[in-house]
Amino acid sequence: MKTRSLVSALAVAAATIVALAGCSAPSAGSDDGVIRVVASTNVYGDIATTIGGDAVHVTSLMSDPAQDPHSFEASAQNQLAVSKADIVIENGGGYDEFMQTLLKGSDNSAASILNVVDLSGKKAVDGELNEHIWYDFPSVRKLVDALEAALAKADPSHKATFEKNAAAFTQQLAGLENSEAKLKADYAGEGVAITEPVPLYLLDAIGLVDKTPAAFSRAIEQENDVSPVVLRDTLALFTDHRVKMLAYNEQTTGAETERVLAAAKHAGIPVVPVTETLPAGEHYLGWMQANVDAVGKALAS
Repeated sequence: MKTRSLVSALAVAAATIVALAGCSAPSAGSDDGVIRVVASTNVYGDIATTIGGDAVHVTSLMSDPAQDPHSFEASAQNQLAVSKADIVIENGGGYDEFMQTLLKGSDNSAASILNVVDLSGKKAVDGELNEHIWYDFPSVRKLVDALEAALAKADPSHKATFEKNAAAFTQQLAGLENSEAKLKADYAGEGVAITEPVPLYLLDAIGLVDKTPAAFSRAIEQENDVSPVVLRDTLALFTDHRVKMLAYNEQTTGAETERVLAAAKHAGIPVVPVTETLPAGEHYLGWMQANVDAVGKALAS
C-alpha cells in the first residue's frame, strides 16, 4: 500500500473546513432536482456521468491529466462541493486520503459514500494493496452496481434510465474482459516490467508476470531513491531481454524511471504508457480499450 497519498498536505486548513461546514447545508440535496455527484478523480467522474446521464451533475476533484496525482491538494471549493454532494465516490485504500479529510469537514451525513476499494473486496496481502482499482474490471462492475443503486435511491423517477445505462456499461466491461481473455490465451506467462503498479490488475488479468524488482516499483511509488543494486537489476531486464514490454506511468517520472525508459527503448522493448487519471477528451471505456489494445500490440511485436 502506498505510504504517500495523492496530497502533499492531507488536511485542508482547519479554519477553512470549519468555515465552509458552517456555511453549507447540513445535508445533501439539490434544489434543481439534479443529483450532485463528487468523485475524487475524473475516472470515477466519467463513470458517474455515463450512468447518470442528464440526471447528474458531476464534479471530479482531480481532472488535470498533466498533474502528478500524488501532489494533489484539496481546495476550499472541493470542500464546498463535498458538503453539497448527494453521492461521493472515493477510491479508498489510502489512494485519495484527502477525501476522508473533506468528508470529515463537510457536515454532510446524507450523502451516499461509495468507496471503490471496499466495494471490490480486495485486501492487503503482506501489508501491500494495489489501490489502482479502476484497472480491475470486475471491481469496476461492482462500482457500477453500487452507483446505479445510489442514483436510483436519490432519484427514483429515473431508475429505469440508470438501469439501462448501467447495463450498457456493464456489457462493454464484459467486452474488455473478453479482450483480456484472448490475450491471456496467447501470452500468459510472459514477463513484463513496470515503473509503478498502476496497470497491474490489467496485466495480471492477461496472465502476464511482473519481473520488476519489488524494491524498484515500491521506491518509485513512495518517492524514495532507488538503490544502485536495485536499479542495476531493473535495467538488466531490458538489456537481457527478459521482458516483453514496459508499462510506464507517464504522470510520475524521475531520473530512475527515465533511465528505465531509455533502457527499454535502447533494447527495442515496447513501451506502453499508462496514466492514473483520464486523459483529456477520453471516456473510461474507450481509454481502457486503448490500454488493452496497446498491451496486445506490444506483446505481439
